[in-house]
Amino acid sequence: MAIYLVEEIYELIDAIESENTTDICEELGDVLFHVFFISTIFREMGHFDIKDVVRKNMEKMILRHPHVFDNIKIDSPDEVRKQWQQLKAIEKKHENKESTLDMLPQRLPALMRAYKISEKAAGTSFDWNDISGVIQKVEEEWSELKCAISEKNGTGNNQDNLILEFGDLLFVLVNLARFSNIHPETALSGAIKKFERRFKQMEKIILKTGKNIKSLSAGEMDMVWEEAIKMDVS
Repeated sequence: MAIYLVEEIYELIDAIESENTTDICEELGDVLFHVFFISTIFREMGHFDIKDVVRKNMEKMILRHPHVFDNIKIDSPDEVRKQWQQLKAIEKKHENKESTLDMLPQRLPALMRAYKISEKAAGTSFDWNDISGVIQKVEEEWSELKCAISEKNGTGNNQDNLILEFGDLLFVLVNLARFSNIHPETALSGAIKKFERRFKQMEKIILKTGKNIKSLSAGEMDMVWEEAIKMDVS
C-alpha cells in the first residue's frame, strides 16, 4: 500500500502542475482513498481509525501554529518556519533522537532530502552568513569536480572520487537554492519540462525535413536546437 500511495502522490503532483482541475480532483480522490484504506487496515488490527488520524492531525496543527489559533503575533514567514521547527522539536523530544537530522525520513528522494537536511542544519545556526559565501563554496566545489574529471581522464581509475565531488557540488547547489528562496526540486522539474518541450519541438522540425534525428551531424542538430529554442520562447 505504501508503494501505491507514493505512486498516487506523484500522479497528484503531475495533475497539480498541469493545472487541470478535473485531474486534480480525481487524483486527490485516489490519495484520499489510500488514506482511508490504510486507516481501515489498522482499525481492523485494533490500533486506530480515521477519526484518530483526523484528531491527531488537528491537535498537531493547532499546537504548531499558535499564530493562527492563539494570540501570538508573528511578522514574517521565516519566523513562522522557525517557530514551527522549534515546536516540532519539542514534540519529538520523547522519541530519543540523537541528532536534529534524525527526524527526517530516510526514504525522501535525494534532492528533497538534501534540501531538508540543509534547512535543519541551518536551523542550528550552522550556515553561511550570506549568499556570497554559498556562491564561493559553489565555485570551490566546481573547481574540485573539474580536477576530479581531469584526474579520471588521465588515469581512468578515479570514479569514486568523481562521484564524491559531483555529489558535493549538487549539495552546495541545493544550499544556494535555499538561500535564493528556490526549492531545487521545483527548479529541476521546470528545467526538465523545458528541455522535454524543446527536444520534442526539435524532433518535429527534423521530421518535417524527412530526415532521421540520428543521421544529423552535431552542427546540424545544434542549428535545429536553436530553432526549437526560438519557437519555444515565442
